[in-house]
Amino acid sequence: MRGSNSGRRRVKFIADAMLGKLVRWLRMLGEDVTYSNRFEDAELIAVAEKEHRVLLTRDSELHKRATSKGVAAFYVEGLTEAEKLAELAGRFGFTLAIDLKRSRCPRCNAEIQVTPKQKLAGKVEKTTLIYYNEFWKCSKCGRIYWQGAHWRGIRATLEEAKKIKGQQQLKFI
Repeated sequence: MRGSNSGRRRVKFIADAMLGKLVRWLRMLGEDVTYSNRFEDAELIAVAEKEHRVLLTRDSELHKRATSKGVAAFYVEGLTEAEKLAELAGRFGFTLAIDLKRSRCPRCNAEIQVTPKQKLAGKVEKTTLIYYNEFWKCSKCGRIYWQGAHWRGIRATLEEAKKIKGQQQLKFI
């Protein structure tokens, strides 16, 4: 299985419209997350059931409806992205670190692949090709990624999530 995480059984998710930003984070972390801000509640529940996905939601009524139908659902309580990530990592056991061998496209959820910079001439800014050596391309939408200046913010959010997760675990000891 692609991107195994210390032998943990990979959970697939579907998320409601309130969690679009969280979806992108989860995909970067390698989690398979179906998302559309156009899904109606009944459709979310049906897809979760059909595809054996855990429904992630901030809507308590949707959570109740899903669980009453026997669909796995998780009510996300965190307010910040770091809190949400810590909460989900604690519950579902994924690592709060980006491994680009496992990452999925934040935009469309497809796998991303290492792409030689020579193949990207004309597709990204020349200065980007000068300053960065590693690039990844989405196998579906073609979006190109690299570890640019925004990477510091990504790392800071993940470090904050790890700290929160550690504090949550201490509460239960």
